[in-house]
Amino acid sequence: MILPKERDPRFVTIRRGGTLTDSDHQLLALWAATCAEHVLGLFESAQPEDMRPRQAIAQARAWARGEITMTQARTAGGWAMAAARELRGAARYAAYAAGQAAVVAHVAAHELGAAAYAIKAVRAATPAGERERAGRLECRWQRDQLPEAIRALVLDDQRLRNDICWSVFDC
Repeated sequence: MILPKERDPRFVTIRRGGTLTDSDHQLLALWAATCAEHVLGLFESAQPEDMRPRQAIAQARAWARGEITMTQARTAGGWAMAAARELRGAARYAAYAAGQAAVVAHVAAHELGAAAYAIKAVRAATPAGERERAGRLECRWQRDQLPEAIRALVLDDQRLRNDICWSVFDC
């Protein structure tokens, strides 16, 4: 489980009673897509013909640009997560990262799902003795990609949800 039991109003849009602006929601989706794309090769090396995770990442970005609806992005996310189900290891986690990135359009708090699954993908693709270090490096890389406008929000979210995100944000 990567979502909290109680929704954080900072990840609920203003029009739905929260405090999240549309522009910050879009930045969360773009950052999640960047995190997922960084590990996409781990999926594509195992399933080169399956475009669902790549399409989910593209749909996350298209939603952030206002080119598609939330429902279209969410559907693409579901297809990417379906691509993960039969797999194991790094490829599975990379597909889940892509799926999570696309569903940020529906629930902004999925931004950490994309990041956490990407870190899990990197760890799974790394030899056993180096996994923790590789995960920390990926976490730091992700943080370097954060737009300033959402940096404090995401870092606080990582702190609050680290335990339910497999403690991958200890970097």
